[in-house]
Amino acid sequence: MAVPDWPTTYGYNMFLFPISRWVGGIFYEHTHRLMASVVGLLTLILCAWLLATEKRPWVRVLGIIAFLGVVLQGVLGGLRVTLNANFIGIFHGMVAQSFLGLLGILALVTSPWFLSEKYVAFCIPNKLKWIALTITAIIFAQLAVATSMRHAHAGLAIRDFPTAYGHWWPPMDAASIAQINRERIAEGEVATNATQIGLQMVHRLLAVIIFTGVFAFAYLSRKILYIRYFGFIWALLICLQIVLGAWTIWSDKAADVATSHMAIGALLLFLGVQMTFLLFWSSGAKALKTLRASHP
Repeated sequence: MAVPDWPTTYGYNMFLFPISRWVGGIFYEHTHRLMASVVGLLTLILCAWLLATEKRPWVRVLGIIAFLGVVLQGVLGGLRVTLNANFIGIFHGMVAQSFLGLLGILALVTSPWFLSEKYVAFCIPNKLKWIALTITAIIFAQLAVATSMRHAHAGLAIRDFPTAYGHWWPPMDAASIAQINRERIAEGEVATNATQIGLQMVHRLLAVIIFTGVFAFAYLSRKILYIRYFGFIWALLICLQIVLGAWTIWSDKAADVATSHMAIGALLLFLGVQMTFLLFWSSGAKALKTLRASHP
């Protein structure tokens, strides 16, 4: 909200806003808008290119959905400003994550590797694709919780880690919350509430579930060509993500650490969407190939 108007920037055309006024929070918000415009333009070019050159109808449809998605994302970003509504910011964040996942699929299906159909040779346990789908869905839910925390200003509702106010699960009755707030206010911090603390705890619980699931996937995929690399990178990223999450709390939510934490979360989803799509697609392609061989 450093810039209170949209699509203009303090009354100026967005692309003509004087550089001399790019200061403080305005710099970040205005730069965000300009980068969003570049992403929108590139998505339009991508969509046009797919419509003009792509022979697979379903890939052309994905290109159209990507373009509509980036338009929706821009409108939600504008409404977040003009209506000053936090809940729209949550949808704005989740559409961005969905858009990123869709671009990951488009990058995969237009790659020479995918077009060579090398994935048909995969021997994939049926349960592996469902594990990938489940974990990716939980990561998406985790990002939704994180976005809700950010817009509810609950990121530092709990100041210690791995415990929470000295407990593995903090008391959230009225008397306990009142005592927590007395301590917070005495230390110059804003008060919190049971909802914000609960969001933080759900975020931590989901992190444990995701960590377990990712390592289970990495273990089960360790002998599968190509997929094992996805699993290995996924496991490395989840370890880095947990370290960054803890560091965010220990550093009193330092901007660079918190931003890195958010970026790795998006990468985890990006990788999960690609893996899930590839596993289900390769399974279906292999079944179709077998069916054609048995019914020439």
